[in-house]
Amino acid sequence: MSDDETEGGSAPCLAHHLVDGHPVDPETARDVARFRRAERARLGAARALPAEARAAATARLIDGLDRIIAPAGQAIGVYWPIRGEPDLRPWMARAHAAGARILLPVIAQEHAPLEFHGWSPRCRMTRGVWDILVPADGAPGTPDIVIAPLLGVDEKLFRLGNGGGYYDRTLARLTPPPRVIGVGFSGCLLPTIYPMPWDVPMSEVLLSDGTHLRR
Repeated sequence: MSDDETEGGSAPCLAHHLVDGHPVDPETARDVARFRRAERARLGAARALPAEARAAATARLIDGLDRIIAPAGQAIGVYWPIRGEPDLRPWMARAHAAGARILLPVIAQEHAPLEFHGWSPRCRMTRGVWDILVPADGAPGTPDIVIAPLLGVDEKLFRLGNGGGYYDRTLARLTPPPRVIGVGFSGCLLPTIYPMPWDVPMSEVLLSDGTHLRR
């Protein structure tokens, strides 16, 4: 039967499109993508906090990280803040001083899993993909803990990010699986993001209002 034949034979299977190796019903994928685009726009606008409120919310997040992470001896993947994400650089510097190895995500190849490269407070930085600053000379490493920024998160701890799919692609392949902590400002909790087969849930979620959820 030719690919464009529409009559005869058995009923067509809708789950024939592959996304990152996963079969997906194209109509469902379009509906979910439309919903997520709308939620990203809404939550991105809500994340544009006044400077004073942002500083207070970020300080509460950092206090929360201090309570749930003992950094000494840990390899911790964090992130360089973009698009209004919580700025954890003060916490990164303190964790580094306390004996953690801090790693930042690097896009070595588009649509491939992230790499994590070593960072320190005085290391040389360079512009990577999408102009995001990354360590210029940091050696690659595998994190024991990954702290991932949230635009939104649902009740089963599935993360809504910026839409590139890099964290899901990466977390699905890290061995052994790290402890994954999603961090975000309050108000980003959703009933569901309609998880797709490639979505990877967080181990924990920490929000700036003190919410701490565990899977």
